[in-house]
Order: sequence, then C-alpha cells, then structure tokens
Amino acid sequence: MDTVVTYSSKTDDSVRIDTRVEVASEEEELREDLTFYFMSPCQKYKARGLLPWKLGVQILKIAMVTTQLVVFGLNNQLVVSYKEENGMAFKHLFIKGYTGTDEDDYSRSVYTQQDVYDSMLFVIDQYTHLMNLTVSPLSYAQDKNDTGALKICKHQYKRGHVWPSNETFYIDPDIETECLTLETSGRHSFQTDWKTVNETFFNLDFYRLVTVDITFQLKGIDLQTIRSLELPDCYEFFITITFNNQGHSGIVKIYFDNDAFISECNGWHIGGSTQKNTHYLLIFDGFVILTCLVSMVLCTRSIVLAIRLLRRFDRFFHENYKRRASQSDKKEFLNRWYIVVIISDIMTIVGSILKMEIQAKSLTSYDICSIFLGTSTLLVWVGVIRYLGYFEKYNVLILTMRAALPKVLRFCCCAGMIYLGYTFCGWIVLGPYHEKFEDLNKVSECLFSLVNGDDMFATFAQIRKKSTLVWHFSRVYLYSFIALFIYMVLSLFIALITDSYETIKKYQQNGFPMTDLHRFIKECKDFPSDSCREEETNNSFVFCCKRLESDDNFLLIH
Repeated sequence: MDTVVTYSSKTDDSVRIDTRVEVASEEEELREDLTFYFMSPCQKYKARGLLPWKLGVQILKIAMVTTQLVVFGLNNQLVVSYKEENGMAFKHLFIKGYTGTDEDDYSRSVYTQQDVYDSMLFVIDQYTHLMNLTVSPLSYAQDKNDTGALKICKHQYKRGHVWPSNETFYIDPDIETECLTLETSGRHSFQTDWKTVNETFFNLDFYRLVTVDITFQLKGIDLQTIRSLELPDCYEFFITITFNNQGHSGIVKIYFDNDAFISECNGWHIGGSTQKNTHYLLIFDGFVILTCLVSMVLCTRSIVLAIRLLRRFDRFFHENYKRRASQSDKKEFLNRWYIVVIISDIMTIVGSILKMEIQAKSLTSYDICSIFLGTSTLLVWVGVIRYLGYFEKYNVLILTMRAALPKVLRFCCCAGMIYLGYTFCGWIVLGPYHEKFEDLNKVSECLFSLVNGDDMFATFAQIRKKSTLVWHFSRVYLYSFIALFIYMVLSLFIALITDSYETIKKYQQNGFPMTDLHRFIKECKDFPSDSCREEETNNSFVFCCKRLESDDNFLLIH
C-alpha cells in the first residue's frame, strides 16, 4: 500500500507539471500572436518577413480609384455644362425679353395683359420656327406617327366675379383645367390659322386665372464628348414654361423648368479611335473592381482572424483568471478602419459597374454613379488615416478626434435644441419682413452663416422697417443669437476638443492607462496585479519602420 501511494503521488505531480507546462506554452503562444497582431505592417515584416499586402493594395487602390474618379468627373462636367448651356439657350429662345439673368427664383415677370398674351404667343411662334432658329442639333420629340406636340393648359377658378370698387367678390375655389394641343409633323410647323381657330382659348379672365403651363419636348445629341474620347449622349428635354398668377398681385411670374434626361441612342457610328479608347476605359474599370475585391477579401480575412484571436484571449482569460475580457479590451480587436475599407470597396465596385454601363451607353444614371464613386473615394482617403496613425505626431489628431467625438455629439444635441428654437422663431416672426427668413430651410442656412461670421451686416440691414415692433424684435433676436452661439456655444465646443487634446498629450507623456490586455502582452508575471501598472516614458504609437529596443514591450493600439 505504501508503494502504491507513493506512486500515485508522483503521478499527480507529473500531471500538474505537464499541465503547467501546457498552460505556459499556450500563454506564450497567445502572447506572441497578440503582440504580432498589434504590430504595424513594417514591424510584421521585420518580425516574420510577411509582406504588407493590405498596405500595398490600399496604396494601389487609392491611385486607381482617384484616377477613375477624375476621369469620370471630367466627363460628368461635360454633361453638366451641356445641360446648363442648353437651359440658358432655351430661356433666350422661348422667353420674350429674357436678359440672361433670372429676376428671382423665376426667370421674368410681366405686368400687363398684353405682355402676358405676347409672351405666350412668343413661345408658340419660337417653337414653330425652332428648326430655323437654333444653332444646336435639336429636333422635336416625335411619337410613332412622326408627330411632335406643344401642349398649353390653363388652370383657373371654376366660377367667379370680383368687384373691388365695392369690396365684394364671389369665387368658386375649385380649379378647372382646359388644355390645347398643337401638333407638328416632321419639320413642318402648325397650320397657319391656329390662332384664329383657337381664339376663344386665349381669352383669359385674369381674375380667375391661376396658372398657364406650356409644355413640349425636344431632343438633342451632345457631340462635345467625342473630344474626351467618349461616345456622345442622346438627350430628351422636357420643357415647361409656367405663367404664374396665383398671387393675383399684379405680377405674372414666368417660370422656366427644363428636365434633361439622357436616353440611349438608337443608332450610332463613329470613325477613328474613339471606340478603341472606350474599351481601354472599360478594362481599367475592370482592374479597379478586381483590386477592390482583393482589398475586401484581405480586410474580411483580418476581421475573421481578429475575432478568432479575441475568442482565444477571452477563453484563456476565463480559464486561468476566472473572468472575461473587459469591453475596452474587446474593442481593441475591432479595427473599425477595416469596416470603412470594406464599405468603400463595395461602393467602388457598384460605382465602377454603373460607370461601365454608362460608358457602354446601356445606363444613364450619372447622379447615382457619382454618389457611389464620390463617397467611395472619400472613404478610401479617410482610410489612409489608419496608416498615418503609426506615426506619433499624426496619431495625436486621430486619438483626439476619437476621444472628443462622444462629448461633441452630446454637446451638439443640446445646442441643436436651442438652434431649432431660434429657427422656428425667426421663420414665424421675421419671415414676412426678411427674404432670408421666408422658409425654414433659408432660416437654418442664414443662422448657420451667422454662426460662422458670414453676411452679418446684410442680415441686419435687409430687414424691412414696415413694423417697428418687428424691427426691434429682430435686433434682440439677432444680437442674442450671435452672442449666444459665437461667444458661448462655439467656445464650449472648442473647449471640449481642446480638453481631449490635452488629455491625449498627457497620456503620451505619462503613459496610457493599462488594461488587462496591455498587462498580458507586457509579460507581467504577477498579472493582473497593480504592480504591473507602469509609467511609460515613450508613446505606444511608434514610427512605422523605426523600432527601438525599448519599444519591444509596448502595445501598438490601432
């Protein structure tokens, strides 16, 4: 029995020793993996000889995506300029007496009945002789019967009589609509007696008249894109000219609205090398998509590996120290820059596909494509901040923004309540007396300009002195808003960011607060006791390709 007992005791001791050796081996392996995970790309290359593929792909992607955006932007400028120049040409063609400058949100105003009639007939006459007037490659939009149409609709109160002399009136507020359609066939104009035939339609009762809408469609081809080695676009213009008499104030406002839509050309042929260059652009877009796919795969792989490493650390922590990893430690494993990169990759891929469809003239959604490409390029350049974070001086900015963001958001919520109060107050009180306070959108823009110190004197000076009470109220309103937001709100806003900056600088000088993860990586034998909380003399964010011996125990937080 004695021999058996002695044998069992030796067996238990050997099992304990083996267990401690396994735990120590697992701990050392986990510590090495954690240290390697938080290294910079250059440090990883020096430690294990792994090439920084993600860094290389991101640099290549920045160059390719930016080039793609510039090319698309130059082509989009041609589209925008074509639409704007055609809109200006249409105003000169169809609005009588147009001077080249809109009077307000409308193009022109008339004040007599004869001017209204002349302006309406001028539109019709110009449309009739358009083919002999315009210098642009335009034509009537025709249906299957080779017929184009100009439509005139007048909207007026159903019945009514007005006697201003004795201050009496009778109005039926229901709106009745009467329309007249004038057709053209090919290059031929209307019938010559259209004015005589429809004379009764143009007899307007101005006290009942609300609006007159003249609508027609034109088609054109943008040939200037050939110079930029792009296939031309075919356009369809939906033009509406509105004579607005809703105010019945003695002014009939003439509004011009031009909606230009790109349509697929039915048949085209271009000689030379334009078609070949279009193929080169499509191939380049294909390489952009491939690069983004590689970037997305690499970032997704890094996120998966980080999750696995977090689970290992959490399980080891629970088994050996009987507690789970803290939330702050778990956030260290979540690299938000990877999420930003993945989102930018997805948007770049979608935008590139839309761009390829536009270049092939199978799609005309320039606006949607520009949103995807513009946002993706923004995120790509923002993602560069991650790599700048490996440099001490640049990383101060990143840490300050991250530390100040929660406090800034809470502060903006409180300040926003005051801002909304001033917005509603200014709209309802000053709206009838100041053009910058006519609607809520204008009020918000005006107040935001005042916060930034813009256009102050004009805002004060433009208030109309029709009401002495409102004029004095406007002074109290504007002075109090400017004093409150410029001298107090903005100062507090800057103080919040400054406080975060000072805190980060203090941490860089005296050492960042140590967490369980930091202590574990620093190889504290009495982990996790307070004796492991050392004062760091160097910043934990070291230069990317310059690693000192004293930095070997520092954790690179990203």
